[in-house]
Amino acid sequence: MAILNNESGKYAAHFVQVSPGPGMDPEFKRVYDKFAKRILWMDGEVCPGAFQMNTAWYSAVPEKDPVFTPHMHDDADEIVGFFSSDPANPYDLGGEIEFTIEDEPHLLTKTTMIFLPHGMWHNPVRILRVDRPIFHFSVITKSFYEAEGMYK
Repeated sequence: MAILNNESGKYAAHFVQVSPGPGMDPEFKRVYDKFAKRILWMDGEVCPGAFQMNTAWYSAVPEKDPVFTPHMHDDADEIVGFFSSDPANPYDLGGEIEFTIEDEPHLLTKTTMIFLPHGMWHNPVRILRVDRPIFHFSVITKSFYEAEGMYK
């Protein structure tokens, strides 16, 4: 059997290699593009049946602080991650991020994954220092991203 590329074959739609994600408010996009670069976004619209996942590189401190506001997902759990880009020292985040769960802020300086059960308020996220790119991802256990309070 021949090896197929992601553009052909019965399962080609399962391989996402280009996806800008959903549209952003123009002002938010202007701020976001100065400190982050979205890599890929997958959800039920991009690949029917998929749960939602976002990936990005953070490379600078945003001009807006905080850039991500408090919200919660009332019907889906979420995992959020911040990863070092240094393969020689994969646990040194290479920066500082403040991540708040409910009213409890945590300072992240190490590679971190955070589990957020549905109904748990989280954020703001404050990107305080970036010495080298920080890989970020979020996964929500439903097909589309919805967050109560996200756009207050």
